[in-house]
Amino acid sequence: MNSKLGPTLPENYACYRCGNGGHHIRNCPGSGDKNFEAPPRIKKSTGIPRSFMVEVDDPNIKGVMLTSCGRYAIPAIDAEAYAVGKKEKPPFIPQEQPKCEEKEEPIPDELLCLICHDLLSDAVVIPCCGNSYCDDCIRTALLESETHVCPTCGQSDVSPDTLIANKFLRQVNEQTS
Repeated sequence: MNSKLGPTLPENYACYRCGNGGHHIRNCPGSGDKNFEAPPRIKKSTGIPRSFMVEVDDPNIKGVMLTSCGRYAIPAIDAEAYAVGKKEKPPFIPQEQPKCEEKEEPIPDELLCLICHDLLSDAVVIPCCGNSYCDDCIRTALLESETHVCPTCGQSDVSPDTLIANKFLRQVNEQTS
């Protein structure tokens, strides 16, 4: 170890400022020169499969990488993109609004509550006529009538405890919402 120059450098060490070997960045001959332009750093292509790479001869091509075998290559997708280039829209031209051709499809009647006429929430079946309602709607309607009358068929003495969960309609409603 040399106290003036620092530790001895390995043979394959390259200065990060000028790219040449044999000296550390602290001792780079180009460090005092204001007009010195550092060479571009070339990335290594580690992690990119060779089948995705296209070999090139010029190290100055945009996006070039150094392969493990010491050749220059660029990713195939990047090669296509660099060839096409970026398509700029001219400024000050009014933007076209995308046309929304999606129209809301009406909700099928089977998925609507017969009381609130909205999408069934916590669908239940009433045993007297087999119709489906929102759990809150039918319980409220049955409890508000003195004789627990079904709002659809008019049968009396229908207990809110006899309501049956309609699992199929609950699943359908979860998928549509």
